[in-house]
Amino acid sequence: MAYDGFGDFARALEERGELVRVRERVDLHLEASEIAQRAMKTEGPALLFENVHDSKRPEAAPQFPLIVNAYGSRKRMSLALGVDDLSQHARAIEELITSRPPSGARELVELARKIPELSHVFPRSAREAPCHEVVLTGDEVDLDRLPMMTTWPNDGGPFITLPNVITRDPNNGNRNIGMYRMQRIDRKTTAMHWQVHKTGARHFRAAKELGLKRLEVAVALGGDPALTYAATAPLPDGIDEWMFAGFLRGSAVRTVKCKTVDLEVPSDSDIVLEGYVDPTEALFDEGPFGDHTGYYTLVERFPRFHITAITHRRDAVYPATVVGPPPMEDAWIGKATERLFLPLLRTIFPEVRDMHLPVFGAFHNLVIVSIKKQYPFHANRVAHGLWGAGQMMFSKVICVVDEDVDVQNLEEVGWRLLANLDPKRDLSFVEGPIDQLDHGANQALYGGKVVIDGTRKWPEEGYAREWPEVLRMSEDVVRRVDALWPQLGIPGGARKLPEASNFQEGAKGNLHLQRVFDAARALVGRNR
Repeated sequence: MAYDGFGDFARALEERGELVRVRERVDLHLEASEIAQRAMKTEGPALLFENVHDSKRPEAAPQFPLIVNAYGSRKRMSLALGVDDLSQHARAIEELITSRPPSGARELVELARKIPELSHVFPRSAREAPCHEVVLTGDEVDLDRLPMMTTWPNDGGPFITLPNVITRDPNNGNRNIGMYRMQRIDRKTTAMHWQVHKTGARHFRAAKELGLKRLEVAVALGGDPALTYAATAPLPDGIDEWMFAGFLRGSAVRTVKCKTVDLEVPSDSDIVLEGYVDPTEALFDEGPFGDHTGYYTLVERFPRFHITAITHRRDAVYPATVVGPPPMEDAWIGKATERLFLPLLRTIFPEVRDMHLPVFGAFHNLVIVSIKKQYPFHANRVAHGLWGAGQMMFSKVICVVDEDVDVQNLEEVGWRLLANLDPKRDLSFVEGPIDQLDHGANQALYGGKVVIDGTRKWPEEGYAREWPEVLRMSEDVVRRVDALWPQLGIPGGARKLPEASNFQEGAKGNLHLQRVFDAARALVGRNR
């Protein structure tokens, strides 16, 4: 399902009782953040602030309603991606990447049935666009029109927190859409916090190496909520974020040329900022910023983004989020990534059964993975492989357990992991790249990591004793007591059945999502 802008998504949430309109006058300086945090930490609704002001900048006149916590539950995250539950997309992705070449007429028909579902992954051009209903250039450009929040007391100022930042590689023209926070500097300028490992920063370095004085940038705010999720997704190089968004929402992303830069933006965007960064210009001291780690990111130097135009829908809604000590809204964006990208990860590691990135791990600090162990020291092989898989390289602690452990149940993980653990034997330390936001290491960008092997140990791994069995009641006794329980009059005690897996057991696909898109391109064309 596709939404016609973020306002359309907000209306869908309101119809389902998932949104509250806040009509009281609320201060963008910290007050809106505190209200939003209370909703986020109590599984509260999305909030649409309709009457905001900034006590620290009384000259500012925000013109758009502010929506926060729109992604703040599994239900809303699923609705944002056009499905009733995230598991639907996970199954669809797994089905695509595990498809085998047809061996007969029937399988050929089944494969052909899937191909039309991929025809909408390719962005298509539009001549007119809602995001161009209002066009502001020159002196009309004014960031004070946006209801930008200051979310923590020591922040360097108000920030844009849910931007889709669009750039092109100066060498090959490949497009990238990333999410990089943007600190307001003045009416026409922000900082652009693309971290050193991010693709936007790579495009900036390439422009600098080529001696360019302008790297054009467009920033899309709002539009279909799947677009914003796609900007956060850890896609492999070469897979376009808007192709992925088209797959998720079941409809091609319509794009339109910008007014002042040679870039395209989604036509249903709510607000668009057009402009450029100058690779020859002195960098700006950006920050501090209260980050998703739960700590302030201290001042670092980043490029300035100069805005040449602001365009927007007449009914635009400004989306934002607040990050900080978990759980916050971004936990559900991370959960979507965990569920949707597990099938892709299993094309590389078919032994992986499930994966959990706990919310309190702030995405990169802790990974729990279960595997079907097949040879000695298999856990270490999986951990080292994960460190070589894209953004998984930032993971500081990887815990590997056996396939019969429910990694979504942290109590079970803690019990099994600690019971099986010999710290001297089962902890292995390495060094490597870490997230630029990580403050734990002695130096920036490089630090230690550990794998904890919580699997059953084999004789070949030096275990000379007999490994004990996990206690389990006989299934026939469990069934008899299940039938008897309602008659016993004992409160509680009903057996909690394990949640159904979102994925088929033992998928052994060896196709990459890129190959699926390539096959679709050959069969259906770009259809632009």
